[in-house]
Amino acid sequence: MKFTKLRIAGFKTFVEPTDFLIEPGLTGIVGPNGCGKSNLVEAMRWVMGETSSKNMRASGMDDVIFSGGGNRPARNMAEVVLFLDNSTRTAPAAFNDNDAIEVSRRIERESGSTYRVNGRETRARDVQLLFADASSGSRSPAMVHQGQIGQMISAKPQERRRILEEAAGVAGLHSRRHEAELRLKAASDNLLRLDDILQQIESQTKGLERQARQASRYRDLAASIRRSEALLALINHREATQALADAEAKLAFFACEVEEKTRLEAEAARAQGIAAHALPVLREAELARGGDLQRLIIAREALDGEEKRAKARSAELSQRIAQMSSDLSRERALIADAAGVLERLDVEAAELSDAAAAEADIETQGRARLIEAEAALAAAEAELSEAQEQRAGIEARRMSCEAALRDERARLARLEAEFTKVADEKAALLADLGGGEDRALLQEALEQTIETAGAYEDEIAQFEAAHADARSLEASARGKLAEAERKAQKLGTEAQTLSKLLTAASGGFWPPVTDEITVARGFEAALGAALGDDLDASTNPSAPAHWAETDRRADPALPEGVEPLADLVTAPEALARRLNQIGVVSRSEGPALLPLLKPGQRLVSKEGDLWRWDGFVQAAEAPTPAARRLTEKNRLGELTLEAEAARETADALKAEAEEAEAKVAACAAAESGARQSHKAALREVETARARHAAAERAEASAAARLSALEEATQRLTSGRDEAREKFAEAQMALDDLADSAELAERLEVCRTRAGRERAVVGEARAELQAHLREAQSRARRLEAIANERKSLAAALGRLRRSDQRFRGADRGSHNRI
Repeated sequence: MKFTKLRIAGFKTFVEPTDFLIEPGLTGIVGPNGCGKSNLVEAMRWVMGETSSKNMRASGMDDVIFSGGGNRPARNMAEVVLFLDNSTRTAPAAFNDNDAIEVSRRIERESGSTYRVNGRETRARDVQLLFADASSGSRSPAMVHQGQIGQMISAKPQERRRILEEAAGVAGLHSRRHEAELRLKAASDNLLRLDDILQQIESQTKGLERQARQASRYRDLAASIRRSEALLALINHREATQALADAEAKLAFFACEVEEKTRLEAEAARAQGIAAHALPVLREAELARGGDLQRLIIAREALDGEEKRAKARSAELSQRIAQMSSDLSRERALIADAAGVLERLDVEAAELSDAAAAEADIETQGRARLIEAEAALAAAEAELSEAQEQRAGIEARRMSCEAALRDERARLARLEAEFTKVADEKAALLADLGGGEDRALLQEALEQTIETAGAYEDEIAQFEAAHADARSLEASARGKLAEAERKAQKLGTEAQTLSKLLTAASGGFWPPVTDEITVARGFEAALGAALGDDLDASTNPSAPAHWAETDRRADPALPEGVEPLADLVTAPEALARRLNQIGVVSRSEGPALLPLLKPGQRLVSKEGDLWRWDGFVQAAEAPTPAARRLTEKNRLGELTLEAEAARETADALKAEAEEAEAKVAACAAAESGARQSHKAALREVETARARHAAAERAEASAAARLSALEEATQRLTSGRDEAREKFAEAQMALDDLADSAELAERLEVCRTRAGRERAVVGEARAELQAHLREAQSRARRLEAIANERKSLAAALGRLRRSDQRFRGADRGSHNRI
């Protein structure tokens, strides 16, 4: 595609519609600064799909519209149209229908831009892809602006690659790949969303299935309940019917009983009426007898009550007499007891007074004895305390020495165990160092594996190069195959279409003779002009108009030098006579040979001119339908041959492509095998490196551990010697302590003496306290005797007065009885 013209209207400084022709070669624009030269390039970038207002030297995309100036008002719209020549048909398939492509972009204030291609509205993305496929575009390196040459010189490799890709025409493929990746990502997101939706639907389906099972169970239970309810209603109905029948039977039985009872009631009422007539006389007699009986009953009850009261009073008086007699006897006994108690109290008081007089001397002696015993006890306890302190100090020192001995013995045993453990660990570590892997061998194995991995890397590079060559060959073969397939398909489609057209045109009961004629290429118009409508006739004898075979031996020959048309046409025998009488000449020779024609002879030119023997001349015009049909028939034959050849070529290219594909697969398999081997070699390298590093770490660790073990051995040796010295010192201190048997014997003597003195003090204190308690007890007893004598004297007076009162009461009771 090539740019042919640029039309600008209302864009920046171009307020009026302006056309700029872009001729083949170099087109230059010359003018002073500010005349709008850069606006032309920006207009081309803008129509190619530029979306950044910054790249258009504007703060907003609406700023590209003419904003007014001088005496011209601002415009509300801007439009740029770019015309492209597509005669080579290299545009994308969506825009490859025309030889010319018209791309326009129109913008209105605050309404955005619209793109059109050949008058049809399209997306900005499609316009950008259109120019990207043509190695151009709004941001293509082909659009050179100020300072871009210097940028290209100092560009990074990625930017240079973009320039090379733009020059190679693959930038559009990158854009399409990016768009395809976005679509694939969107499709992948949609698939993930679809999976989520399917899972949600599946969970909903499970819930619906569970609900459906519950609904089915509910229906079954509801049906069972309805059946049970119906059965229950039937049973209730039957029971109610039976109960109704029973009730009706009982009703009849009770009706009979009611009738019988009514009859008996009537008879009883009649008897009652008879008895009621004699009832008043009997009632009067009953009332008289009842009054007499009531008077007698009252009199009897009064006598019975009087008798009961007399008996109760007699019993009460007898009981009071007995009670008074017993009280009198008791009071006399109490008086006698009180007199005896007074006598005893007097005797006890005299004895207590005598004992109190002698108690003062006993108390004084007891106190003196207690003081002497307490002094002896204090001396014994002081001696016992001194002996206990001496024994406790000795035992404490002994326990301290024994504890020190135990500690040093345990420490010495622990140090010996640690010394043995360190020695064993040191021996084991030396044995491990002697039996470990040699670091030199590990280093050699590591270098060998690295060399092997390097060799595999070289093989991978070779296989990659072979794989790339095979892929390029495959791509080339597939490109050729695709081209051959398209060509074969195109020829086959064209031949099939043409065959269908020819078949449709030759339909009918009697096919025309043109179906059986084959003419040399280029002479179709000549044959059509020579035969005309006769070509529509059939060779079938039953046809109304048909060709028939005739004798041609007496036919005259054509003029000398004239080639008969029969030599250029393959036709049925019925047309041989006619074709032999038709000559083929050039246009210039026809008029000169016309007089030489015999009756029935004709001359035709390749272009379709006709000269007939009777002087009829017809110039070449548009080919007749028969001529066109013959041309199409010849074309069909050529297309069939070309299609077969294209198909053979395609088959051969297909075989080459398959071979290239097999080679690519083989190279890929070889590369994959080499990569696997390389990975395995790398793993071996890592393993060897890890073993080598592990050996180094083990050796360093063993050296450090040996050093630590040497220090531990020295530390344990010094500690063991120190523990032995401290153990000997503790044993000597324990041996220097006094004999504990003597201390124990002395302590026992002191403890016995202290115990004896405590017993003496206890006895003296107990005797003194006993004397004091007895004195207190005698004093309290004397006080109690005095109080008791007072109470007994008062009680004796009361008893005597009660005795006199009881005697008087007893005499009165006997008198009343």
